[in-house]
Formats: sequence, structure tokens, C-alpha cells
Amino acid sequence: MEISRSEKKRQMQQLEQLASALVTLPKQAQDQLPCPEELVQEVRAAATMKGGARKRHIKYLTKLLHVSDLQEELYHYIGRHQGGAIVAKKTQHQLEQYRNALIEEALDRAGEQDDPAWSELWESKVVQALRPDLPLVDDKTLLRLAYRFAETRNPRYSREIFRTLKAAFEQQQRLQRSEEAK
Repeated sequence: MEISRSEKKRQMQQLEQLASALVTLPKQAQDQLPCPEELVQEVRAAATMKGGARKRHIKYLTKLLHVSDLQEELYHYIGRHQGGAIVAKKTQHQLEQYRNALIEEALDRAGEQDDPAWSELWESKVVQALRPDLPLVDDKTLLRLAYRFAETRNPRYSREIFRTLKAAFEQQQRLQRSEEAK
């Protein structure tokens, strides 16, 4: 899936919100961050700053988070300490990105008039790419809905794709919570 410049900017804004949330954590919570000590020191340093210096340092933290592979762990940590609003917003944005990529791929395929494989059960690279993240999603339903959207341009199908993705994500979350409880 190719990501547009606007999408990259939105992702960086989400990371900036994460960095800002890390800075506003109490000192005891900052000490227990699941990341290297250098990053914890940068978070502590930003917490003591004010005004423009703080904003610049948060942007620097955003850059550090962007190149690190600790984003998911930090999102879960923030979710436990400040509530799930940041995590929920990130999840919704990711599901919207999957939906938009699937619709875009379906529209591209519908535009190819000589494609004999274009039917309700067409081969999708996007569905294959999202399987690792959402293993419980019903592939056939997604393909059928994307096909219908491409044929009719009815926004109802776009909303239904999002609902299907969200239901698969929530089902996966319930399974993970039940496994953790055991």
C-alpha cells in the first residue's frame, strides 16, 4: 500500500500527540516508560520546558519515535495511564486507511475493462497485506463490498467495509483480553 504525503503528515501528527502525552505523564510514570533510557531522559527534559522550546522538543521526540520500533508499546502504556482515547483514535485511523486502500484498489481494478478476473471475489493485495494485522477479518465479505462500491459508488458499501474491519479488530481484541486473563 502506497502512502500519500497527506497520510504521512497525519501519521506524524498522531506520533506528535503521543509524544505530547508522554511529556505530560507524571514523573513516576515517565520513569517506567517501556523504552531506552535516552528516550526517557528526552521525555523528562521536555516536561521541564515551556513555550516554544517545549514544542520544538516534542517535535524532536516525535522524530525519535518515528524511527523507533516502540510505538505500539508506548501507545498501550499511554492507554493504561491516560485512558484509551489516543489508542482508539489511532486504531480508527488505521482502519480508515485500510478501507481507503481497499476501495482505491477496487476502483483501479474496475477501471481496467479487459480484466477477466474482475468479479465479486477478485484478488486483492490490500486484503493480503492486512491479514497479519486482522487475521479474523472475513476476506470474502471485504472483497464483495469493495466490488459493489467500485461498481455503484454507493457510500453505504464504504461504511460497511469499515464496520467489517472494526468488528474484526474488536473480536481480535476480545480474544487477546481473554487469553491474557487466563
